[in-house]
Amino acid sequence: AEPELAERLVNLADFEDANNPTGDEENVNPNSVLATPGGQVVSDAGANDLLRVAANGKVSVLATFPNRMVDAPPFLGLPPGTQIPMDAVPTSVTKGPDGALYVGQLTGFPFPVGGANVYRIVPGQAPEVFASGFTNIIDIAFDPAGTLYVLEIFQNGLLSGDPTGALIQVDADGTQHVVMSTGLITPGGLALRNGAAYVSNCGTCAGGGTVLRIPL
Repeated sequence: AEPELAERLVNLADFEDANNPTGDEENVNPNSVLATPGGQVVSDAGANDLLRVAANGKVSVLATFPNRMVDAPPFLGLPPGTQIPMDAVPTSVTKGPDGALYVGQLTGFPFPVGGANVYRIVPGQAPEVFASGFTNIIDIAFDPAGTLYVLEIFQNGLLSGDPTGALIQVDADGTQHVVMSTGLITPGGLALRNGAAYVSNCGTCAGGGTVLRIPL
């Protein structure tokens, strides 16, 4: 399995080099993979796109996520009101109860609090914002009832120095509830099973990582 995986990653790099779908600086960081009947769907946090890798290794683009303009942080010393481009950095992908694909974004520098979105993607159509107001999303998942859960790796932003994360429930009307924050330290992954959330916690703690079970 390892040689096959290595070959597949090289194919993504080759695809980015040959196509560069966003037209930005070439970069590859396949951060999340979703198995589907039509092949593997890959959220590439480096290339800022969503790719499908067919069983024969052919790569195609399902969606691209362009830069957004955001306020420059004060420490850059730029004139007030200056805006700078921010990468999307799509870190996670899952399939929703409606059959569409959903992607959560970490966002790039300056990692604004509340600047991350969850996008709904129907192949062949432009991504649309499904839910917003998050910070540094690292993973997303739907429970059997169709409720969305969002995992933030840094609740207060990557530049805050505070490693506290958050697990957030998003109701059908868009209302957000923090399920857990205290005790979540740079959480990295989320799975929902049997009425509970399983979160890999303290992903930046060498030898100190754990998996938490959080009743929902």
